[in-house]
Amino acid sequence: MKAIVLLVTATTTLALAGPGTITPGKSVKSVPLKPHAASATRAAIAPDPDNGGLKLTNGFRALVFADNLGKARHIAVDNAGTVFVKLEKLNEGKGIVELIDANGDGRADETIKFGNNTGTGMAIYDGYMYASSDTSVYRYKLTNGKVMETTPMEPIITGLTLQRQHASKSMAISPDGKLFVNFGAPSNACQEKDRQKGSKGMDPCPILEEYGGIWQFDANKLNQHKADGKRYATGIRNAVALDWNTASNSLYALQHGRDNLNNWGGIFTDEYSAEFPSEEMLMVKEGADFGWPYCFNNHEKNQKLLAPEYGGDGTKIDRCAGKDKPIMAFPGHWAPNDLLFYTGNAFPARYKNGAFVCFHGSWNRAPLKQGGYFVAFIPFGKDGRPSGKYEVFAENFAGVAEEGKPGTSVNAGKLDLASPGDAKARPVGLAQGPDGSLYISDSVKGKVWRVMYMAKK
Repeated sequence: MKAIVLLVTATTTLALAGPGTITPGKSVKSVPLKPHAASATRAAIAPDPDNGGLKLTNGFRALVFADNLGKARHIAVDNAGTVFVKLEKLNEGKGIVELIDANGDGRADETIKFGNNTGTGMAIYDGYMYASSDTSVYRYKLTNGKVMETTPMEPIITGLTLQRQHASKSMAISPDGKLFVNFGAPSNACQEKDRQKGSKGMDPCPILEEYGGIWQFDANKLNQHKADGKRYATGIRNAVALDWNTASNSLYALQHGRDNLNNWGGIFTDEYSAEFPSEEMLMVKEGADFGWPYCFNNHEKNQKLLAPEYGGDGTKIDRCAGKDKPIMAFPGHWAPNDLLFYTGNAFPARYKNGAFVCFHGSWNRAPLKQGGYFVAFIPFGKDGRPSGKYEVFAENFAGVAEEGKPGTSVNAGKLDLASPGDAKARPVGLAQGPDGSLYISDSVKGKVWRVMYMAKK
């Protein structure tokens, strides 16, 4: 099951607006869902000749499921094949798009907009579509895989304080109804003066009292507040990508590493600050502490090092010796924005229970080349940890020259791109369809791709 993940924007009002006109149906809980025509066999669906502009690992093909939706963020697909897309900015006054393939050609032909909250996170759980804003988590009841025009929005968590940085409330839901919500730190490195050269880190960091970690709530309980949740893990600057892995029965996250190491001189050059700290993949157990803001990860040394704000010089470990380490680490500033553990059977067996990661790309890798802007695949073993290196699964979103090729991890994601604003598309959200297809969303204009395996397994 795809875990809930949410980004959020400044819209904070909890609205009860529903979507456009849809013929009412019976309750999901009382009648088994009948898939839309979208769940027709993949053999009957023709991919785009150019795979919608993507370069994919051998055997995979793609088509553009929908386009020009607006600044899309995370996505979710229900068991009937309805695709829900969260928007960063309102489109015609609405923040969620419902997409239906009614004629079975593999592409959306019904588009319905509803809800007044923008944001990032979405998930399907127990007959509901969950989503979030920067200050709330809420849900809509599904009826035959759709949100009806008269369906009210039900508040799950309300009254969260709006922060200037890392405000998105990405989330995941476990099969037994535990709701995990990211509370990103409204700071880069907990300095006395944020992002200022020479400003020391606050010690202890007061931000960790309410932010910089993951909190656990009850997905089935309405009208919760921050005080109703409990801190599940700490020392995480900001984790936009969250998912629950049913194979290992554990929560996973990818952390956005800190910026501005080059403010401190010495070993912390512009080149060093572009490559470090790592973007970290975390296996999140209750009580874990991953070290922010006191520590940062160096993937070349496979070490947690003391941050310069707390006296670090690029070699000291000090208090970071006991902090939890990532299970995989990537170059700095690739911006991992979604995570999905694949549970379907449509892809070759090696993909089963493996992880897909969306790297959105970032603004601060100068003077090195831009990085990210691709979807990676990571094979997993029975121990709930990666069993091999990450691979480039889908690329060419940005539409510029790239080094490396799908199926490898050599020079992956290094682009001849001046800035993120020059990218034609930026992958941000992932979801699995009921037939095992993989859906990928784009945050530039709001394109959604559907990726299928077309070769013989």
